Amino acid sequence: MRASSILLHRAAICLSLVGFLFSVSAAEKPRIKVMLLTGQCSRYHNWKVSSVVLKRELEAAGIFAVDTVTSPPQGADMSGFKPDFAKYDVVVMDYDGDEWPESTRKAFTTFIDDGGGLVTVHAADNAFPHWPEFNQMIGIGGWEGRTESAGVKVRWRDGGMVVDQTPGTATHPPKHDFLVVTRSPNHPIMQGLPAEWLHASDELYSQLRGPAENLTVLATASADPAKHPNGTGMNEPMLMAIRFGKGRIFHTTLGHVGPRDNEATAAVNCVGFITTFQRGTEWAAKGEVTLPVPSDFPGTEKTSVRKP
Repeated sequence: MRASSILLHRAAICLSLVGFLFSVSAAEKPRIKVMLLTGQCSRYHNWKVSSVVLKRELEAAGIFAVDTVTSPPQGADMSGFKPDFAKYDVVVMDYDGDEWPESTRKAFTTFIDDGGGLVTVHAADNAFPHWPEFNQMIGIGGWEGRTESAGVKVRWRDGGMVVDQTPGTATHPPKHDFLVVTRSPNHPIMQGLPAEWLHASDELYSQLRGPAENLTVLATASADPAKHPNGTGMNEPMLMAIRFGKGRIFHTTLGHVGPRDNEATAAVNCVGFITTFQRGTEWAAKGEVTLPVPSDFPGTEKTSVRKP
């Protein structure tokens, strides 16, 4: 065999070996460990449906390993509710219910402060109104006694985020399709998303209040009060990123699942919701986003809803 042939043969072997090692490495890449924390909600929501959908959507992304942790039912003894947060990269919270024991609150605060991730979905921003650290984590929240004393409202005006101390507490118009507007296009969660997209039949949370510290508005939406009762006409934050210590929090107000809704409800099957939820969870866990923007992401003319 000529020297040139030998060299080519060896090069081919090396390339095959590199390809094999790369495929093994990709296959063995550890998945992001997610705790989906659920088990209680108000009478306006349905955690038994929403948590099933959220788990399915995370697992469909192919990069998450999801464990569902369910609290005791409302009114039951919570003293033994002590999830092991340290086992996970990120907590996805679909919970709005009874207070946690002090030791659990401290463990959760330490987890986030030390660099753990948190994702709060829709009704979770109504939880724990009297827990100062949680209110800092979510930036702004609603209902449950969050009056003017809870903090400021957040608006988007003249090309930037502003705080608003005028009167008013949390509200929302009836469910409807609405345009979501990207406000931080260079943030990893939002990179590659359209400047605007039509989100499917959801509650547009408005006039949320809180400390609004270390908060970045990722996307907003607005409801014309002439067309939608309880609309504020303001650019209300829909998607937010918050820093708490070393931790990263993705707060989405989207994703309403009501008491009579089923797994096919549009708000959580909208591709805009699914994509930002998946990417927000990856960012909260790792500080980067590798998940692509899907080809069926909605535009401005019509919604894009997947069948479960």
